[in-house]
Formats: sequence, C-alpha cells, structure tokens
Amino acid sequence: MTEHKSERDSIGMSMKGCQINNGFIQNEDIPERNLDPGSSSNTAQHNNVSIAGTNEPDFKALRPYAGMPKEVLFQFSGQARYRVPREILFWLTVASVLLLIGATIAIIAISPKCLDWWQEGPMYQIYPRSFKDSDKDGNGDLKGIQDKLDYISTLNVKTVWITSFFKSSLKDFRYGVEDFQEIDPIFGTMKDFENLVVAIHEKGLKLIIDFIPNHTSDKHAWFQLSRTRSGKYTDYFIWRDCAHENGITVPPNNWLSVYGNSSWHFDEVRKQCYFHQFTKEQPDLNFRNPDVQEEIKEIMQFWLAKGVDGFSFDAVKFLLEAKHLRNEIQVNTSQVPDTVIRYSELHHDFTTTQLGMHDIVRSFRQTMDQYSREPGRYRFMGTEVHAESIDKAMLYYGLYLTTLDMLSGNTVYEVISSWMENMPEGKWPNWMRYPADVSAFGKHYVNAMKMLSLFTLHGNAHNFTMEKNRMGNILSPMPWDNNYHTVMNDSQSVCVHKRAGWQDRKSLCGF
Repeated sequence: MTEHKSERDSIGMSMKGCQINNGFIQNEDIPERNLDPGSSSNTAQHNNVSIAGTNEPDFKALRPYAGMPKEVLFQFSGQARYRVPREILFWLTVASVLLLIGATIAIIAISPKCLDWWQEGPMYQIYPRSFKDSDKDGNGDLKGIQDKLDYISTLNVKTVWITSFFKSSLKDFRYGVEDFQEIDPIFGTMKDFENLVVAIHEKGLKLIIDFIPNHTSDKHAWFQLSRTRSGKYTDYFIWRDCAHENGITVPPNNWLSVYGNSSWHFDEVRKQCYFHQFTKEQPDLNFRNPDVQEEIKEIMQFWLAKGVDGFSFDAVKFLLEAKHLRNEIQVNTSQVPDTVIRYSELHHDFTTTQLGMHDIVRSFRQTMDQYSREPGRYRFMGTEVHAESIDKAMLYYGLYLTTLDMLSGNTVYEVISSWMENMPEGKWPNWMRYPADVSAFGKHYVNAMKMLSLFTLHGNAHNFTMEKNRMGNILSPMPWDNNYHTVMNDSQSVCVHKRAGWQDRKSLCGF
C-alpha cells in the first residue's frame, strides 16, 4: 500500500508540474507565471520535471503538432527525412537560377542586335528630276516627292533616299555642284526642302541624301577663287604646271578621266592644269588640304542641322591621288601610249584608294557621330564603291549586286556568296538595284531580281525610281551601269547601249 501511494503521489506531482499545450491560443491569454526564482511554485515545478526523469525527451516517438515550440521543431527539422528533401530543393533552386542566368547571357551573346532604323526596311531612292512634277514644268521637284509620301509609306519603306538636288549644272546628272548649301531652283526652295523633311518625319520615315565630296563645279566660288590664287583657296584644287601651245595641252602624266581622255585641263586664268577625275567641268578638290576637309564637314553639319538623317557618299575612292605624278601602268603594255584614252586601259593604282583615304571617310563618320548622341537619332552614313575587288570593297563596306555582268543562277550565287563570306563580322549587307537592270536583265527577270533583293536576302535593299517626264522621255538616274550604259543628254533623251568608249557615247548621244 505504501508503495502504491508513493507512486500515485509521484504521478500527481508530475501532473502538477506539466505545462498545458495551449495550441494556437494567443500569448496574452496565457496567465503570466511567477518567474521569481525564489518562489516555491517555481522550485516545485522544476523539481517535478526533474522527478519525471533526467533524460532528454524522445522525439522520435512523437509526431509534429501545431504550435510546437521551436526546440521541438528543431528536433524534427534535423531528422534526415526532413533535412534531405529540404537540401535537395535548395540546391535545385540554386542550380536553376544559375542555369537561367547562363541561358540569358548566352541568348544575349548569340542573338543579333536590335535593328536600327536604317536596317528595318528597304530604302526608296529617288532621282528628283524624274519623280513627280508638282508645277507641270517638265521637271520633278521636292514638292512632288512630298505629294507621294503616302504612296511611299504603303510600300513598307522606312527610308527615303534623295539624289543630288544642290544648285548645279546639268553636267553628270547634277553632280557638278555650284553650291552645296543651296537648293537648285529647278527643284524648289530651301523652304520646300524643310517642309519635306518635316513631312517625311511625320510619316515615321527617315531621309538620307546623296553627297559627292570629291569635286565641285568649275562655277563653284571655291574654284573661281582658286583660279586667281586667292588666299587659302589657292590650293583647294589640284593644280600642276603643264605645257600648252596653240590650243594643245601636254598633261603632266597619262592619268585619265573616268569618261576617257586626259584628266588634266588647262586653265587660261591660272595658266596651269587642274585635275578632274570626271568631266572637265568637275575639278577635283584637294583633300590633302586640311581646310578642304573642314569645309566638307561644315557642309555635312549644315544639312544635319536641317534634319537630314544621313548621307550616301559616292565616289569616295577618288578622294586622294598619289603625291607623285608617275604614269599609271597600261593594261596592255604593248599598246602605243598615245592611243591609251579609255579609262579601262590603265591600272589606276595612283588615282584611286590611296593611303589615307579611309581615314578621311572615318573623319566623316566622326562628324556624324556628333549628331547621333540623342536616343533614336542615329545618323546614317553609307559609301558607294564601284568596280572594286571584293577585298578592297570590304574596306569601305559599300553596296553590291551591281556587279552582275550577266544573269544566271551561278553568277547570282557567286556574287552573293563572295560578299557574305568576306563581309566583316557583325556588319550589315546592302543590295542595290538600278532601273537600268531592266535593260541588262530583261523584263522577264526584273521581278525575280526585285524579290531576291527585297524579300530573301539578309540586309537592306535599295531601289532606284525611274519615271517619264511629261514629254514621255525616260529620265535615267545614273549615267551608266556595269553592263549597259544609260546616258542623258541636254534634251532629256536617253541613249542605252552596250559598253563602249566615251567617244562612242558622245556621238550616239549628241554631246
């Protein structure tokens, strides 16, 4: 009896010492306990727990329950069946995050950059004189271009490219410029141009213009001042002494004009010969003169300030000539030198693509960059390079597809493949097609060539417009292409014939 009574007392004391599991009852509902270390109840409670046993509780036999204290929770969380899945999930999460980061970096690295505005669609090139005539005077004009902007927009064209409209003579399709900062009256006024720029931008389009910095007109103020050796303009052009007697000029060397015959012409005022790569009415500027380079940059800045979005620079390979005056080597060394009058009969090692020329072109790009700092206002700069080898062309990075001398599947494949394989990494290809391709390829192939350049090839397509004037004469935008020559005379008629010397063209076209 005594043993049973002692056991009941021990159980009773242990029950009194236990704490009630209040579950999710808020702490404030639990009566505060006397935490005085000297109180008898606290001592008794402590003693009662000790009486119940001195070993740690065995949590393996327990199951988790709501409201368990953190000491109990830690005991459960340390068990393998809870710890291992938790660690697996943690490391899987870490691995997934790292994999996602790596995939994002890889995608960014291998994905092409976002296309700029000049890469988003075809460029619509307009020869303004043969485009819409708004005042019915027989010549297209700037207002006519503005009238057609709605139509151009429907073609999904992103950029309008206008060829030379500067004040100039009729020589060489208005590329003999008399004033680079004036609109030729035949096309309208500066106000017309400013209105056109605004209208183009309102349509969400961009505008680039042609610019040939290599030469001016012989009527340009710079040339007139250079003839009289006036101040800094004395060396704005390339002058050399030459013999001139009885109307016959003996040039300094055998250099030839693109159009044939000597590229030197005697000036009666200065009594020297000046150099011209094209017609005698188009004297070449002296780009070894720093003042000339600054003049060209100021012209660029003038039009950029007008809102132009870029330039297409043509004839850049002619910017520099060799400082010496050595004769260029004949293609046919057995040919009598006095009979060498065609441009194709010489190797033009001293008059094209000279050392330092690319640096001049890069300086143009630097000027453009000054106007490209505003977001969304990148200023485009293109260069056109004709009759260059593929490796030389890549130094400019110009336009292609005008090198097709004959049309066949293999020829087209070879031209495109050679360009794409040699193109600098990360650069953008451009494909140009002139209207003269109609005569070169035949009308049955024109649409196929359009589809090829516009819809299948990677890069930009450039299409040249060609229309009739009100007299019904076709106005060609360019004086020649690679297979057929198209030459316009002063009466607006057009001569189209196979490759021939300039003398032949003059007789056919009535020059």
